[in-house]
Amino acid sequence: MNWHSEEIEGIVRRALAEDIGPGDASTAATTPPQAVARARILSRQTLVCAGLPLAENVFRALDPEMEVVILHTDGSFVEPGATLVQMRGNGTAILTGERTALNFLSHLCGIATLTRRFVEQLAATKTRIRDTRKTLPGLRTLEKYAVKMGGGMNHRFGLFDAILLKENHIALAGGIKAALDKAHTYVSPKTPPPRPASAYDAAGLDPEVAGPGPLTVQIEVRDERELIEALGAGAEAVLLDNMTPERAAECVKIARGLRADCVIEISGGITLENAHAYAKAGADFLSSGMLTQSALASNLSLLVDSIEET
Repeated sequence: MNWHSEEIEGIVRRALAEDIGPGDASTAATTPPQAVARARILSRQTLVCAGLPLAENVFRALDPEMEVVILHTDGSFVEPGATLVQMRGNGTAILTGERTALNFLSHLCGIATLTRRFVEQLAATKTRIRDTRKTLPGLRTLEKYAVKMGGGMNHRFGLFDAILLKENHIALAGGIKAALDKAHTYVSPKTPPPRPASAYDAAGLDPEVAGPGPLTVQIEVRDERELIEALGAGAEAVLLDNMTPERAAECVKIARGLRADCVIEISGGITLENAHAYAKAGADFLSSGMLTQSALASNLSLLVDSIEET
């Protein structure tokens, strides 16, 4: 993650502007403008870190001279009471940026922590968990980063980097075969030479996310009949939608028999409680909007430890 990219810095600027507006009245009323303070952000629970460098972005946007020390790496576990970030600088900047920094960190750590719990449920299987496009508008890059810090995988980042034919695409195209034919025709003349796997690894991208390389085509199926029709029409990747674990297992067996190299994903109703049962069906991936939509914010606090004379 490039924490100093225009995208990330723009997100921070907008978040601060939303909170501060014409001014931080509470801090202005109580805090000497030149006060220098030491403060820290600490965890109140066991969590997986994600987005800690954003604290530096927030506080240095308010005080460019702020000293910020990040004490843990993103992706690491911490226990309750652990200090995550230390700051020393203008006291008004620390108080004004407190909520914005905590909002970012608690949200992203919450996503990473929930993702890690899913990863643990799948540990004894070959199936991997990945995210969806069910993200908060404007925060997708950060939320998908948090999923990776939790050990999950990213699917597509938007409508531009992979084709996923869902039921409405299929209906408007005129059926499964028609939708696949049109998608393959659309992709074919637009496909540049594929990048080697090592390039994906170096960029931190998953091969299933095409990025600037070739677009992949995946199609959603709801039952065995649709699955067989899709595979017969040349589907290379299928998404088994809203099936029970038992039915999904039967569809995986059918798909492996008809096309052994087919990429199989299961989605719809995946929870922590049933993730292992779905993974036992033998799919390559489970995907769940819960990773980003339903993660509880982690419990973090910012404490001012001392005020220095100026």
